[in-house]
Amino acid sequence: MVDADQTFVIVGGGLAGAKAAETLRAEGFTGRVILICDERDHPYERPPLSKGYLLGKEERDSVFVHEAAWYAANDIELHLGQTVDAIDRTAKTVRFGEDGTVARYDKLLLATGAEPRRLDIPGTDLAGVHHLRRLAHAERLKHVLTNLGRDNGHLVIAGAGWIGLEVAAAAREYGAEVTVVEHGPTPLHGVLGPELGGLFAEMHREHGVRFHFGRRLTEIVGQDGMVLAARTDDGEEHPAHDVLAAIGAAPRVALAEAAGLEIADRAQGGGVVVDERLRTSDPDIYAAGDVASFPHALFDTSLRVEHWANALNGGPAAARAMLDHDVTYDRVPYFFSDQYDLGMEYSGWAPAGTYDQVVIRGDAGKREFIAFWVKDGRVLAGMNVNVWDVTDKIQHLVRSRARVNTESLADPHVPLESLAS
Repeated sequence: MVDADQTFVIVGGGLAGAKAAETLRAEGFTGRVILICDERDHPYERPPLSKGYLLGKEERDSVFVHEAAWYAANDIELHLGQTVDAIDRTAKTVRFGEDGTVARYDKLLLATGAEPRRLDIPGTDLAGVHHLRRLAHAERLKHVLTNLGRDNGHLVIAGAGWIGLEVAAAAREYGAEVTVVEHGPTPLHGVLGPELGGLFAEMHREHGVRFHFGRRLTEIVGQDGMVLAARTDDGEEHPAHDVLAAIGAAPRVALAEAAGLEIADRAQGGGVVVDERLRTSDPDIYAAGDVASFPHALFDTSLRVEHWANALNGGPAAARAMLDHDVTYDRVPYFFSDQYDLGMEYSGWAPAGTYDQVVIRGDAGKREFIAFWVKDGRVLAGMNVNVWDVTDKIQHLVRSRARVNTESLADPHVPLESLAS
């Protein structure tokens, strides 16, 4: 039973945390809401950091979830630049890391997100080595790309995932020289497989990006604190003025782990284990966003999803569960990307090894198509590339688990909605 005397604490001031706070108020919760953010900026969305804001097409203020005044207007106690270093589950308190302040909670939401994985090689302490996760990172990288473009400088990117490719596209638009080092055989190999990964490699090569697949960085060479080159495990040395480490992200589970909450093993993506209500192994503690590992009945597995839509939808779902609403979090995973003149949306879950064929509807050569990942006649995921207003239809097809005729699936004249019946 939720009442006005209760205190709900949210640890993590990203999109999931901010939307959870918003939802609590929208659903009529009149108790105390404490939102703790370890950054000095109030909560913001991350996609613009590697897209519009990085390219200079969006203003800094456009990234924020709410205007700064919104929090006070909605009686949200926003603590910026603060960390939580301990949870006492028996006393139901959290302790602030800076001054030891203790706050009591009735319900606690962990929305601590993820952090960039670090390169474990010599030279990562040089001034020209970058990561991209936070607004401050994007501000710095934007300045770096501007200078590289002006001076015809070289950027080496470790990793050809979404962040690596989006920054590569931005760097080329600024005019920088770009080299991408990727240990897999194609970009995005674990997500899209070789069929579609090759398409992204071809597009980037057309824009002047150089790839080195099946390789890893072994050293970043510098002088006087500045980057001069990057070495790979085949002995090659690649000229570089700056290096971006884009080798993935790890869930920030240290706080939850220290509190004795169940943590998924790394093979399953790590993260704080939650049930379908986003409730952890402690019934008064919830987790949402990048840090949560949740069961998904549709795909018969546990998922940890690091994309914008998961934070956008997971935060509100957790808030409603904290209010004792009937909640089952089973959204079809969704993400999007913009690179050069290519825009895409992906719905579903079909990592390498889970599907038996890829079906293309449209013209992949012109990069106007929909790709479907299919297993035993059922669509596991779909990606629309420069084809719009089909996401709902793709998600419905994925969720229906209908067996489809692949010839009909490939035929643009057959309505997608007819295949889900």
